[in-house]
Amino acid sequence: MDTAIYIFSSLLIVISFIPLIRNDYWTFRVFEYPRLQKLVLTSLALFLLVVYCSRTTAFYIYISLLSGTIVYLLRQILPFTALGKKQVLRTKKDIPDQKISIMISNVFEDNDNYSGCIEEIKKANPDLLLLLETSHEWMHKIKEATNAFPYRVEQPIDNTYGMLLYSKYELKDSEIKFLVEHDIPSIHTKVILPSGQVIQVYAVHPTPPVPGENPRSTERDKELLIIADKASKSKIPVIVCGDLNDVAWSYTTDLFLKTSQLLDPRRGRFFLNTFHAHHFFMRFPLDHIFCSTDFKLKKMKRLHHYNSDHFPILIQLQYEKSANLEQIDHTLELNQEDIDLAKEKKERC
Repeated sequence: MDTAIYIFSSLLIVISFIPLIRNDYWTFRVFEYPRLQKLVLTSLALFLLVVYCSRTTAFYIYISLLSGTIVYLLRQILPFTALGKKQVLRTKKDIPDQKISIMISNVFEDNDNYSGCIEEIKKANPDLLLLLETSHEWMHKIKEATNAFPYRVEQPIDNTYGMLLYSKYELKDSEIKFLVEHDIPSIHTKVILPSGQVIQVYAVHPTPPVPGENPRSTERDKELLIIADKASKSKIPVIVCGDLNDVAWSYTTDLFLKTSQLLDPRRGRFFLNTFHAHHFFMRFPLDHIFCSTDFKLKKMKRLHHYNSDHFPILIQLQYEKSANLEQIDHTLELNQEDIDLAKEKKERC
């Protein structure tokens, strides 16, 4: 029993700290995802150690190691709970012509529950709708819902990286770009709010670091940092949305936020896990909406998954000039190490 508990504890300690190694290979990056799961299992290992193991030197060493691991994981998780500092403040007044509601849904290309998707779109009634993993068939099957949107940018692809963007507000200077990989699109467009305020929207869905698809995170990280650079140079408010195939607490997402100077509305609130919809214990926040300091939050929630492996999310933001400047944490400031890392990643591929 003692040996099994020590082996179990050793594995948990290793996978908790292995993401600190700045290597793009999937075996290092994938362990960034299950942070809450690692906390639960490490707490279990500590409990088993105390209850079942003999009080030897190894016992006290592992008590210290597991306790330190729990403290480390808690520090990474707490910013995404009500105990953390909010980056995006909640609005206290209603300005109807400066609001925008955005729905993001990775439909899962092999999913054929088109009616379920249509129903969710109609119930959410967003101003801006982003659908991912959309094939040509998906684009045609859901026209009953998308015909309600007068403005659109459509790039269906039958490779699980199709992308459809629909809007009730006027779109301007819309472009489909293939920033890193020739078959992985992103949508860049300006959205004009009813008030006349123009905002820049970037919709992205880079490849994940998983075996069989892309063994390294290099392409994903590079695309995110290219978008971050564009966001930081924008003269108008910015929203970045999509399935980033990265968790909210990874060092790449942290670098993205520092570089772009965008804010995460989940911080100080909740995880808003969106994947995997069918496996309760293996859920991570992979679908994101980041915004510049000019927005406040009206509401944010998770929707029904209609057999997709992702939950859709709906967020409503309100434009209020420099609404969150007082909330920008010093941890979002780039240091020289961050600058060097960002430069290195953007020069790869």
